[in-house]
Amino acid sequence: MSRRTERVETLIRQEVSQLVGGALRDPRLRRLVTVARVAVSPDLQHATVAVTVLGDDAEQTEALAGLSSAAGFLRRSLAKRLGLKRTPDLRFVVDTAVREGDSVLVLLNQIREEEGPSG
Repeated sequence: MSRRTERVETLIRQEVSQLVGGALRDPRLRRLVTVARVAVSPDLQHATVAVTVLGDDAEQTEALAGLSSAAGFLRRSLAKRLGLKRTPDLRFVVDTAVREGDSVLVLLNQIREEEGPSG
């Protein structure tokens, strides 16, 4: 990955975080939405924005729908703020790393309990 790609990913993550936290008034985004990471394609045409949403699966789906419908607004705002030659198309996905980490911790605790105090 080039330094430019990394820099663009960081800038997009910061700007989208600010915009989601302040400029968007969509009721589907009433839950806490955090931008976890951004992955930009090598040609800088597409950006996948991974978000964490506080809530259950239905609330996550609802928040993704809100973000997807705001993608055009967010892209235009990024174009103004970042001054890139071409602003990437935004695609939003749920970041599953936290949920997967919790699952691993639960499994590790179960193994410890099964081994008992001597293990």
